[in-house]
Amino acid sequence: MTEPSLTPAQTAERCAAVLDELERAIIGQRAALELVLTGILAGSHILLEDLPGLGKTLTARSFARVLGLDFARIQFTPDLLPSDVVGAPIYDQRTGEMVFRPGPVFTQLLLADEINRTPPKTQAALLEAMGEGQVSMDGQTRPLPLPFIVLATANPIEYEGTYDLPEAQLDRFGMRLSFGYLSDTDEIAMLQRRLDRARDEADLRPLTSPAELIAMRRSLEQVEVSPDLLEYVVALVGATRQNTQIQVGASPRGGLFLVQLARGQAVLRGRDYVIPDDVKAIAVPALEHRITLRPELWVRKVTSRAVIAQVVAGVPVPRTDPARPAAR
Repeated sequence: MTEPSLTPAQTAERCAAVLDELERAIIGQRAALELVLTGILAGSHILLEDLPGLGKTLTARSFARVLGLDFARIQFTPDLLPSDVVGAPIYDQRTGEMVFRPGPVFTQLLLADEINRTPPKTQAALLEAMGEGQVSMDGQTRPLPLPFIVLATANPIEYEGTYDLPEAQLDRFGMRLSFGYLSDTDEIAMLQRRLDRARDEADLRPLTSPAELIAMRRSLEQVEVSPDLLEYVVALVGATRQNTQIQVGASPRGGLFLVQLARGQAVLRGRDYVIPDDVKAIAVPALEHRITLRPELWVRKVTSRAVIAQVVAGVPVPRTDPARPAAR
């Protein structure tokens, strides 16, 4: 069967329909939903770091439903083992052979709930899956279903029994996002909508399929990125390595994600070319988790988000004409 092919304009239409459908379940978070969808289009994994009860789990389930993806959830706990994530060989009494039992990671959209509540050894079980889209065990490499997306959640408040995510794993997330509290108006609307539908959750419709989502991702390759914008991306990443408040700056992977996320932003805005505002819109969520601040800043309660915002504000923006048509 021939795989579907989409233009950026067709992808933009589907994205608008997906966001409208998601808003039937998630109220007042359009900007955050757009960022999550941008990350999915760019082929990245997303870390949702926020307080309990702000819709992180609902967001993951809703995206899986509307995008037509297989969904699995792992509740990360201190006693979770790597085999509970990726699977393990088991003895089949009927055949007398060892048979691989796939873990919940063999899905298309994986909710890694409270990922910072499990030890680093179990967190590391996701590294190969997130980086290579495969699981290696007992000398065999097993590919994961396509597309493969990890939406991980974490509580930003440090409680006993939580573990910091390794830098190598943080670097595999395309973005780190937080939703924040709703406005009073949106919270009232959320409560009223719950009363109106007379059940806990909205019944969302699947609007795409896995094959169509892959085609939507491929359409980003048609989005033009000018040389001056590539220089701007490199300047942003380089500025994180030269800032006196930052001990370890962003890796080259950060620049790769930044370009693809900017292309996703352009598509959501109905364009087939990137402008500086697309890069600026995703620079903070794309880079803040890729840096390590100097230890003394932790005492002063300076956040990586604030430092990256300062870095972005300090890098000159190229004078790219936003009305320029894409070069062909």
